[in-house]
Order: sequence, then structure tokens, then C-alpha cells
Amino acid sequence: MIQDPIFYLLAVPAVILLGFSKGGLAGVGSLSLPMLVLVIDPVRAAGILLPILIGQDVVSVWSFRRHLNWYVLGWTLPGATLGILTGYLVAASVSSAAVMSLVGAISISFGAYRLWTERHGVPTASVLLPGWVGSLAGVVSGFTSQIAHAAAPPFQLWVLPRRVPRDVLIGTWAVYFAALNWIKVPAFAALGQFTATNMLTAAALLPVAIGSTFAGVWLVRGIDGERFYKIIYRLMILVGVILIGEAVL
Repeated sequence: MIQDPIFYLLAVPAVILLGFSKGGLAGVGSLSLPMLVLVIDPVRAAGILLPILIGQDVVSVWSFRRHLNWYVLGWTLPGATLGILTGYLVAASVSSAAVMSLVGAISISFGAYRLWTERHGVPTASVLLPGWVGSLAGVVSGFTSQIAHAAAPPFQLWVLPRRVPRDVLIGTWAVYFAALNWIKVPAFAALGQFTATNMLTAAALLPVAIGSTFAGVWLVRGIDGERFYKIIYRLMILVGVILIGEAVL
């Protein structure tokens, strides 16, 4: 298990954000990986978070297992698989600094996109786009998921304007992200990230993730969501800039 206390000063709040995201504060968990990359290698950070994400997926998939849109899953998952493979090949062939830059760029893009949609709403034109566009969205989503555990924006751009009923959207979302996380397992195994140290670290953080998931369910009903989200998304942009700066310098 990682012993560095500075790591846990960032890892605990990062995992809490993951729990909040699974508990209903969608999107805030995308700050988690960029936070960890401030203190450890980006591929290792993603490898530690992956078992935690899989553990959290069990609850969300079971809760909404009867509410699925197979049309959405059928078009997006094949593309996402290709995107994950591409992300693996990139992570395996470039330097740690290059992966850090990619994580930073994804963090900035995600934060900027979410701030834009908070102000202007989700674009509606994509409701008319055919299924193969969903496959392209899946490719991008799979790539950003493999690199930064940030699959949501490309998926949202194609799916949200389709006006899927709330429970069906949540269930489809849960199954899609759970499938992506399992598809990523061989990639991270090939990258050598399932070491005893990493797995023990993930196991130590898992209770925090589960507890914060329940806390997220409670918080989503009582906090000023608009202000909270804006803080998180601005932090994503800031952390992304810091990561790119560290990678370049």
C-alpha cells in the first residue's frame, strides 16, 4: 500500500468526489484523477481508481438494472471498446509527461464543456443524428475513459438530447460506464497496474468511496447544486492547467 501521507491528502477527497458522483452529483468525479495525477504517475492513478469505480458500479447497475435503452448501448459500446484500445496504445507508447498533458487537456475540456452547458443548456441538434454518430461518440468516450476516467462528455453530447426518460437514462448510463470499466481491466493489466501495492491502496480507499456514495445521495437533496458544480468545474480547469504546466516544464 502507498505510504506517502501527501498522496492520501489528495486521494481521500478525490475518492469522496467519486462517491458523490455515483450518489447523484453527476460529473464531479471527473476531478478525481487529475487530483491524483498531481502526486503520482497518471497511469498508476487511473489503475488505482479503476477497482474503486468497479465496486461503486455494482450498486448503481443493480439499482437501475430494469431501466435500460439497448439502442443507445448497442451503438455506443462497440465504439467505446475501440476508443479504450486506442487509449491503451497511446498510454503504452508515450511518456508519463505526455499522458499527464492528455489528462490535463481532458480535464480542461470537460470543465469548460460543463460550465458552458450550465449556462446554455445541452445542444439539441444531435437528437437528429443517426446511430453511427453515437458510435463515434463512443470512440471518443472510450479514449477519454481509458486515459482519464472521463467518459461522460462525448456520451452526453449524443445521448442527452434524445430526451431519454430519467430512470432509463440513469440505468443506461450506469451500465455503459460499468461496461467501460470492465473493458478497461485487460488494458490496465497489460500496463502492469494491478500490483499488490496498487490493489491494497484501492482497497483502503474503497470504504471512503462507498460511504461518500451514500453521502452524495443525501447531499444532492440539500445543497446548492449550481454553485457546487461551478466550483468543481472551475477546479477541473485549474488542475488541468497545472498538470499541463508540470508536464511541459
